[in-house]
Amino acid sequence: MSTTDIKRSQPNLAERWRNVQFFFDTTMRVRLESLIVLALLCTAMTILSPFFLSLSNFLNILLATSTIGVLAIAATLVLSSSGLDLSLGSVMGLSGTAGAALVVEAGWPWPFAIAGSLGAGALAGYVNGQLITRARIPAFIVTLGMLGIARGLALIIAPNGGAIYGLPDPVVYLGQGRPLGIPSPVVILVLTALFAHYLLAYSRFGRHTLAMGDNEGAARATGINVERLRRTLYTLSGTLAGLAGLIFMARVNAGDPTAGISYELTAITAAIIGGTSLFGGKGSILGTMIGALIMGVLQNGLNLLAVQSYYQQIAIGSVLILAVYIDQFQATKERKS
Repeated sequence: MSTTDIKRSQPNLAERWRNVQFFFDTTMRVRLESLIVLALLCTAMTILSPFFLSLSNFLNILLATSTIGVLAIAATLVLSSSGLDLSLGSVMGLSGTAGAALVVEAGWPWPFAIAGSLGAGALAGYVNGQLITRARIPAFIVTLGMLGIARGLALIIAPNGGAIYGLPDPVVYLGQGRPLGIPSPVVILVLTALFAHYLLAYSRFGRHTLAMGDNEGAARATGINVERLRRTLYTLSGTLAGLAGLIFMARVNAGDPTAGISYELTAITAAIIGGTSLFGGKGSILGTMIGALIMGVLQNGLNLLAVQSYYQQIAIGSVLILAVYIDQFQATKERKS
């Protein structure tokens, strides 16, 4: 065999890159580009701020990511089915306020703070699912309406629209405790992510969700009950928003009706950065966790650099547009290939 033939038989750089991408996409179920962006972002923040690599700052990033991460998991499940939930942030605020009101204002036992938060979120998600499937109203309109309804209800429940303070210690432990030295919100996020990863990647429920997102007509033809599945997904999304509200409430020791403003945009951005398609049929919970860390590192780094909050909103919005553009570009490339 000649030297030329040997060179031709060896994979070139582009082929090696595709092989590495294929390994991460299929085996790790993580978009390789997301890991590279996270590594570059951490490197840049380390250079720009001497405080970035401190242990306390690392814990701050994980704590901030815990709430966004749970919301991003909810966004991933809905987006994978070719749906959209714009009410996540408002439902999170409503859930935390409802849970706090039950134990502080109504004087009920502390477990009702947990049940109230999760129940309020599940109810909001169920209403979303019912309106989308029964009334045939587009998900964009339904969840946008729920965004306003949930925020208004939270302000009504809270006395004079203010925060509800004085939660019981067992509830506060969920946000401020450190079992084995690990912050409780991080433990909750990891357990939620592992369950959601199994649900989406390995269960029949997850296969049906991705099939519906890829081609709803074909999913119907195979016998999938699309309406029931969609109601379940939105109910689950609302429940996860309720869990995020519970975590936030426990962290700040208060039910804040203004909590979660614009969090839905950050959560959707994290999901798309992690490899979930805005157009359905593709989703990765592990990738979403990478995306949530990217958003957490970005916000933390901007805070360390004393960048004002409205510039941070510009940065998040720009990242969202860029993530959707990349998603659209890759989808177009896959269709051509």
